[in-house]
Amino acid sequence: MSSFIHSIAVSAPSVRSVAIAALMGATMLATPLTAARAQQVATPQTQAAATASATKGETVEQRITALHASLKIAADQEAKWNAVAQAMRENAANMDKLVAASRTTPPQNLNAVDDLKSYQKFAQAHVDGLKNLIASFEKLYAEMPAAQKKIVDTVFDTTERKADAAPAKQG
Repeated sequence: MSSFIHSIAVSAPSVRSVAIAALMGATMLATPLTAARAQQVATPQTQAAATASATKGETVEQRITALHASLKIAADQEAKWNAVAQAMRENAANMDKLVAASRTTPPQNLNAVDDLKSYQKFAQAHVDGLKNLIASFEKLYAEMPAAQKKIVDTVFDTTERKADAAPAKQG
């Protein structure tokens, strides 16, 4: 847990943030049902979740465009890039469907087990989305020249990975 807290405290370049947000995109909506039902119950916790969902900033198309530029996708890579973009669109659509379906049951009608099962559906959709995204992104990455891979690796480099690689401080 401490590395998680540490990684939040360290600021990352905006390009890295855009890249991570772009690839995770709508699949990051896989949060507890409080976020999915935020519009139905007005508690401070669910209001915060609703605000986070409503102001996610960019649409999937905006994230795709920003990531395309950050990764310096060349014309000969467009076909493979289009598969990555399509995976991102599919993931967003799947998550939107889950959120809509979860809103059909008022939160007060859910018991703890129902809530956990619903959370499991969101988590599974997140995992499935990542598998879909990774499959298409691996193909794109495999065909990139070394110089571009270095750029991509920098864009996707996380502060947590850097912290894990750094030698432990004595004292």
